[in-house]
Amino acid sequence: MTKLLGVAGDPISHSMSPLIHNGWLRDMGYDASYEAFHIKEGEFPEALETLKSRDILGLNVTLPHKHVALESAALASDAALRIGAANTLTLQPDRSWAAENTDAPGFMKALGPVDPHRDHILILGAGGSARAVVYALAGAGVKLTVLNRTVQRADDLVKALGDQHSAYGVIDQYQDYIDSGTTVINTTSMGYGGEVLKLPAGRDRLFFDLSYGKISAAQIAEAADQGWRTMDGLTMLVAQAAYSFEIWFGEMPDLDAALRRCQMAMKAIS
Repeated sequence: MTKLLGVAGDPISHSMSPLIHNGWLRDMGYDASYEAFHIKEGEFPEALETLKSRDILGLNVTLPHKHVALESAALASDAALRIGAANTLTLQPDRSWAAENTDAPGFMKALGPVDPHRDHILILGAGGSARAVVYALAGAGVKLTVLNRTVQRADDLVKALGDQHSAYGVIDQYQDYIDSGTTVINTTSMGYGGEVLKLPAGRDRLFFDLSYGKISAAQIAEAADQGWRTMDGLTMLVAQAAYSFEIWFGEMPDLDAALRRCQMAMKAIS
């Protein structure tokens, strides 16, 4: 019997998750299909019951449902509980849900090795994505500074998930912090509104924007023009999907193959 998997969000038509997962399912010979489910805010618990009736194996969860996904689970990992959100649900034999957050390991996989003795990472923004980033980096022992427009949110995030090496500040003063950073992680939604941060000389440091495609294009171009090495969020998207796939099937898929498929798809629609 063909197993059912999927991703739930609102909106969801833009999601590359079906392309990523169906490619892996096909390449690895699994009898399963992966669908996109448009579930409106407020309707997620009811939708989970419907998906149970379809004997779904697992579900990825994106905005705006990650918090409700965690609340709907009978079992949750430490990462999901501390971050306060789940992006992966697995239906258990007793018909309850188990929750995981693969954004944190997906981020670290995309970022690559860090050096707790050398690196100072600036995180722009203090929303849901930033929580996963701070959780991951604090766990790696890296010095980090969270900058946000509402400084209280940055303070709250550092207190909740940071460590003794963590600091915070207001994002309007990012120019005062950026020269001391070895890496800048942009988790903000500025790109959705067409905003671009003007950056100083990068000196071959890394600027990592968690958005991708048209949303991050202008900011990535600004960073590259100033001599930063750049990365967008596509690699993280694939990596967090791979960790979900491993939860469901017990083996890691080919990240490079999925990344190539996503890049080709983005070129086709650009």
